[in-house]
Amino acid sequence: MEDKIAAIESQLPDLGPPSSNYIHAVRTGNLLFLAGKAVLVKGRVGEDYTTEQAYAHARDIGMILLAAIKRATGSLHKVRQIVKVNGMVNATHDFAEHSEVINGCSDLFIEVFGDRGRHARSCFGVASIPMNLIIEIEAIVEVEDE
Repeated sequence: MEDKIAAIESQLPDLGPPSSNYIHAVRTGNLLFLAGKAVLVKGRVGEDYTTEQAYAHARDIGMILLAAIKRATGSLHKVRQIVKVNGMVNATHDFAEHSEVINGCSDLFIEVFGDRGRHARSCFGVASIPMNLIIEIEAIVEVEDE
């Protein structure tokens, strides 16, 4: 697993400044609360994108969340547990595969951290996401003491 973490750290995207009046992560005790992240892909799942395409975008968002963890802690090796993931999918009213979409992020976390990547999760469809983006995902992570 240590090799997997090192390999993924070298592939993380650059994390620019937040797009609005917030910060990427807030730590309280051993919990790290990550702000919602998205990729700049506009539209609706079930209309403009398939479940499989949205899954790939959710995986990309997982990489952004990992970049936020690394920025906040200095290393993904400090992750004790991915605690909770919340996924919002901008989807048509009859779309019903929200879980399959957010699995893109969940599967990535499990690939990287093994059992420490298994987490509680909520996912649901929404009428809109800022800038008409297709997915937004946030997470809560337990990290090691500094």
